[in-house]
Amino acid sequence: MENVKETGEPTFRIAAHDDIDALVALLESAYRGDSSRAGWTTEADLLEGQRTDPEGVGAVVAGSGSIMLAVERAGSLVACCQLERRGEAAYFGMFAVRPELQGAGLGKAVLAEAERTVAAEWGSREMHMTVIRQREDLIAWYERRGYTRTGKLTPFPYGDERFGIPQREDLAFELLVKTLGGPPS
Repeated sequence: MENVKETGEPTFRIAAHDDIDALVALLESAYRGDSSRAGWTTEADLLEGQRTDPEGVGAVVAGSGSIMLAVERAGSLVACCQLERRGEAAYFGMFAVRPELQGAGLGKAVLAEAERTVAAEWGSREMHMTVIRQREDLIAWYERRGYTRTGKLTPFPYGDERFGIPQREDLAFELLVKTLGGPPS
């Protein structure tokens, strides 16, 4: 990937089919392997193998009840996230920021735009996400942004290598929830 300036305002757009390969590469770089260790969101100590695949990302890009936000700086993909409509709530997932750009506020900007988007587009009153419960630093980051731990756990899909190869036997996802503000008056 080319070098991208760490300054400048990000631009947000809805990802298209042509973005799928770049999105998969971004997601993999942020969570798996040695490249992910340049940032703080790595899951490399918990999971090996792939984080996602073109089919999974393509389903989000093409889905009628979902949006994949692509975030660019200087025309280069630097972050992304999945938004999915689930009744009055929205689901936030597939969140990635290029490892070398993490820790500089870009993730906060993406999360804020995601929350604004689901409230404006779908009238969503809550944002839901699931985070591997062992990711205490990441959960604390979300808590500082208004998300609450629910204690509701979902088992990790052991045996399904589409989600990675677990490096421990106690992985589970915890549901985090944030109430979103009402529409602007």
